[in-house]
Amino acid sequence: MDKELSTQVCVVGGGPAGLTLAVELAKRAVPVVVLEQSAHFNRSFRGESVSPDSVWLLERLGLLERLEGEYEQMRHMEIMDAGRTVLRTDFADFPYPQPFPIELPQSTLLSALAEAGSAYPDFTLLRQATAAGLIREPGGPVTGVRARTPDGDVTVRATLTVAADGRFSKTRSLSGLPFEKLPLDRDVVWLKLPMPPEWDSATYRIRIDGDQHGLFIPTRPDSVRVGFNIPKGGFKQLRAQGLPALHARIARLAPELAGTVRREILAWSDTSALDIFTTVAPRWSMPGLTLIGDAAHTLTPVLGQGVNHAIIDAVTLAPLIEGALADGGGVVELLRASEEFQLARQDSVSRSRSLQLRQERLFALHGRLGGGYRRLLYRTVDGSRALKRRALAGAYFQLQPRLSPRSAPAPSAPRSSRGTEAVSRPPADPSGRE
Repeated sequence: MDKELSTQVCVVGGGPAGLTLAVELAKRAVPVVVLEQSAHFNRSFRGESVSPDSVWLLERLGLLERLEGEYEQMRHMEIMDAGRTVLRTDFADFPYPQPFPIELPQSTLLSALAEAGSAYPDFTLLRQATAAGLIREPGGPVTGVRARTPDGDVTVRATLTVAADGRFSKTRSLSGLPFEKLPLDRDVVWLKLPMPPEWDSATYRIRIDGDQHGLFIPTRPDSVRVGFNIPKGGFKQLRAQGLPALHARIARLAPELAGTVRREILAWSDTSALDIFTTVAPRWSMPGLTLIGDAAHTLTPVLGQGVNHAIIDAVTLAPLIEGALADGGGVVELLRASEEFQLARQDSVSRSRSLQLRQERLFALHGRLGGGYRRLLYRTVDGSRALKRRALAGAYFQLQPRLSPRSAPAPSAPRSSRGTEAVSRPPADPSGRE
């Protein structure tokens, strides 16, 4: 039997952006319905990296304590090129309240968010609900979503609909909002292996050899996620070469994993290919509808920025929606709030995208001149504490307040701090500028 619901905000997509926004709205007594197409969160995710700014936000939102013991805290980043270390970073050297990224299984984060939301009467999560269409009269605002569920169709009528359904957002396509998909020159193959005994579980490792590179990211429990580049659309060609070609690629980048990858990766089903692209949408909203997270601004896997910007988007948008509803809650007020949201966030997203694209170009350099230039650049940054801080601050520290030298965290900082007051409103400028 078809079902109809009425709410103030309908969020399409129960990922980090959608669920964080829904929890923050429910906390403000704003009725919200989340449509999530999966039946559970225990599916394979690639996005497990949570940047320091988002760790800081999770702490202030009261969620980091819930996740204690569920994540790996990253303390170092190491880049090796042509077999030699060219850059090593100690995150404890950065003067911010939360200087350390964490690796957190996304299923764990989403479960914690859903549990937090369930404590509020204004929070509703509908699982196995797939958005099928937007409700709107010709020329009028979006007034809700039609969704399909195993028990029949559901119509959710809402004052505001939020598209948080990811990099392939169906809601964005249904809206007709223009966007440009910019493919990069490579894709990434992901796989997971046991952590080698000689590696610690608190270091991001990047290995480069010519025009090939790999990301080696610790993940719970006692594993490492491996992502290595292939030419755009090249997965079919790699498969045609057989698994020994994949094994050889990993062994070339990380000899420590040579035996492990041969033992563990026995079929192509043990891997997955990720199409790498970035999406630019000139407008993130229209009357009755707002895009957030990857639906508004898809980023690449470099430096793990997807989850970071999703969480910051949600924390920025929630109080703006609350304010618009308090000011009358009409289409005009909500559209103004959505436009203010984009204005607050787009510069930060653009900076992260530019940094990622610069890194992509560096990774692609090869040959004597190209590889030599890249190694020289990394070594120059490695030799200067100020340059190192400046290079990574744009990715990891756009939001947190900078600490004075006396209050900077010690290298033995705990996995989480407690007692921090929850966020009620984001900074006036979420990019962190005064």
